[in-house]
Amino acid sequence: MSDFIPYSRQQIEQSDIDAVVEVLTSDFLTQGPAIERFEKAFAARHQVAHAVALSNATAALHIACLAMGVGPGSQVWTSPISFVASANCALYCGAAIDFVDIDPESRNMSVERLAEKLAAAKETGTLPNVVIPVDFCGMPCDLKEMRVLADEYGFKILQDASHATGAEYQGAPVGCQYADASVFSFHAVKIVTSAEGGMVTTQDAKLARRIALLRSHGVTRDEDMLENPSDGGWYYEQVDLGYNYRITDVQAALGASQLDRVDTMQAERRARADRYDEILADLPLKLPSRHGDRQSAWHLYVIELGADAKCDRAALFAAMREAGIGVNVHYIPIHTQPHYTRLGFKWGDFPAAETYYDRAITIPLFPAMTDEEQDRVAQIIREHVA
Repeated sequence: MSDFIPYSRQQIEQSDIDAVVEVLTSDFLTQGPAIERFEKAFAARHQVAHAVALSNATAALHIACLAMGVGPGSQVWTSPISFVASANCALYCGAAIDFVDIDPESRNMSVERLAEKLAAAKETGTLPNVVIPVDFCGMPCDLKEMRVLADEYGFKILQDASHATGAEYQGAPVGCQYADASVFSFHAVKIVTSAEGGMVTTQDAKLARRIALLRSHGVTRDEDMLENPSDGGWYYEQVDLGYNYRITDVQAALGASQLDRVDTMQAERRARADRYDEILADLPLKLPSRHGDRQSAWHLYVIELGADAKCDRAALFAAMREAGIGVNVHYIPIHTQPHYTRLGFKWGDFPAAETYYDRAITIPLFPAMTDEEQDRVAQIIREHVA
């Protein structure tokens, strides 16, 4: 359908194409200088000491957990409203996973529920080793309050900022404060894309070094890390069991080019979100919340149908898809997925997350969206809910 409006769309410009072509005609397609340039640019933009690029954000979550010491016997907690990778990363390490219910307004992990769960876990000796809060839709979590709890109860914070490239929290870019490490995604529908790709940011040099080691098989030529005398200039050692989680120079070049425009793309996303707030304000919908101390990256714009809406979510979803509008639902609560119910989770465990899911629908938002497209989205919603 030629007039189909997707829920998201990558924005590729000539500068992106030129950056990729430059790498394609260079001496390196992978493991070359474009990766380090991307890492340095990302670290500078996010005001953080270290940034390590990886093949995707799932890989980044996985080896960030490993680098934080997660393994068999560890406890990891995350939000039930996220993509399954936010929980799977703990299982990859052999750890136990649990969830903390969301705050109905922010849709992020609730600090109140987290505090309650931590107090109960202390009594039973089941405190988490790592907590993974998720910046859902690009809205930063309450990391300052979570840092206080982390220091009190002794867990590490691995911020899943996959939706939040370019977002701000308390006057600073996400990924530079409060969390021990933060993970970003560069999937095709994300704010900055490298087609596939991920990044871990951290202020901890030791942690960054271990993540960099694990992304490439645990193999190193670094003399400081070798356990035996070198046999010559060709010499390397596998000093840990790592993975092939490397990003390519082609992807890094695209990501770095996109990063150059992140502020412009963010402004366009904010303008679209602001306009949705205006044109949907009179409808029986719950719109995304705003918080004065943070700025969302607006990866997604999610509405929830109110009690007075004339139709349910399924009917609205079907009508909008029929009208050529690529709505989606983010997300089915992780704890209700079959793999997780086999681990003992069930419907009813996290009521705020489940209530959100019953009413939520993601409507299109991307930088190149036009007023006419937004008006069309709003009109179809109006026809069915008002």
